[in-house]
Amino acid sequence: MNRFITSAALTLRVRSSGESNREAFFLTAEMGIIRATVYGGPKSRLRSHVSPFHSGALYLYHDPVRDTYKVSDFDVANWHPGIRESYERTVNAGAICEAILAGHGGGSDWNEALRRANLSFDALDGADAGCARRIALHFLWNWAELLGVRPDMDNDDELPAIRNPGALRWLRVVENLEPSALARYTLDDVSLQYAQTLCMEILSSAFGRRLSSWRNI
Repeated sequence: MNRFITSAALTLRVRSSGESNREAFFLTAEMGIIRATVYGGPKSRLRSHVSPFHSGALYLYHDPVRDTYKVSDFDVANWHPGIRESYERTVNAGAICEAILAGHGGGSDWNEALRRANLSFDALDGADAGCARRIALHFLWNWAELLGVRPDMDNDDELPAIRNPGALRWLRVVENLEPSALARYTLDDVSLQYAQTLCMEILSSAFGRRLSSWRNI
C-alpha cells in the first residue's frame, strides 16, 4: 500500500493523545473511517485545521509496520464556522458524526456517505434551532437507508407500534430532498419527537447501543 495517501475527508471527532498530540477520526471517500495522529502543539496550523466539521483534502502518511496513520496536511475547503456559533447546530452536527462513526462510515459506499454528510453540514451552517433538528433527523433517516436498516414505510409490521401520521408523512416527503431545502418543510414538535424516536429505535437496534448525542436533540 502507498505510504502517502490523499483523500477527500470530513473530520468527525478529535481528542487528546499524549501531552501535545491529538487523535482524529475522519470519514474519507477512499478508505471510510480513518483514525490518525495529529502532531503539534496548541498553536500549530495543522492542529487548527484538523477540527470537527472541517472538510477538505486530507494528506496522510501510513506506517505499514505499525499500521498507523499520521496527518501530514489538511487542506480545508469548508470550515463550517456557523456550526460552532450555535448550541443547537453543534449538538445536531455531533449526532450526525456519532451516527457515522457507529455505522462505520456507511459500510462501503464511502463517497456517498461523505457527500450526504457534507451537504448536511453545509445546511446546518446557517440553520435556526428548529431547522437544525430537522437536518439531523433527515440525515439519520437517510443514513438508516444507506446502511440497509430502514424499515419499509408501506409495511406496518416493520414499523414500531407507535403511530404518528404527521411524522411518517414528513419523512416520506423529505427523504429525497437536499438538506438545504428543509427550512421550507416544517414539522410540529410532537411529530418531530416521534420521528426522532423512530430513527433512534431503528439505528440503536442496528448499532446494538443508543447514541449518546441523541439525548441532547
